[in-house]
Amino acid sequence: MNYAAIKRRDIANGIGVRVSLFVSGCTHHCKGCFNQEAQDFCYGEPFTPAVEDAILEDLAPSYVNGLTLLGGEPFEPENQRALLPFLKRVRARFPDKSIWAFSGYVYDTELLGESRGRCEVTDEMLSLIDVLVDGEFIEEQKDITLLFRGSANQRLIDLNATRAAGEVVLWQNPV
Repeated sequence: MNYAAIKRRDIANGIGVRVSLFVSGCTHHCKGCFNQEAQDFCYGEPFTPAVEDAILEDLAPSYVNGLTLLGGEPFEPENQRALLPFLKRVRARFPDKSIWAFSGYVYDTELLGESRGRCEVTDEMLSLIDVLVDGEFIEEQKDITLLFRGSANQRLIDLNATRAAGEVVLWQNPV
């Protein structure tokens, strides 16, 4: 897997100060995509153990709330397979920090059901994520007033509450 960028101190992609990893590769090709160059799976740099270690160090300060995965598309199967071992490391070292992920795939139909985004590691990867922003960016529904998402069709899903309830529970801003 390649990655397009790492934002070591990001306040735009989740609650608080976060480390954001922008993976490369996306098959959605949304009209008006804000990160079109990251659609190419070969774009950027290789996601190596040294890069993982650097991100873990970036997560260490107490003022960092957690990790956010964006893209590209973290839930492309090849990206999931590369991210899963890393997410396990993050959870083991920082059990109290949150993990957010953005995906063009719809949680309850495409990530839990048959789709090109579902593979043998999808369920385990989802089990490590606290908040999922799902749904493709739809330029005609673009709304810059929305919190942590670009278009009105996208949802912020509290995956911990969703797992407990057995149905989709939307994330509520604690502020």
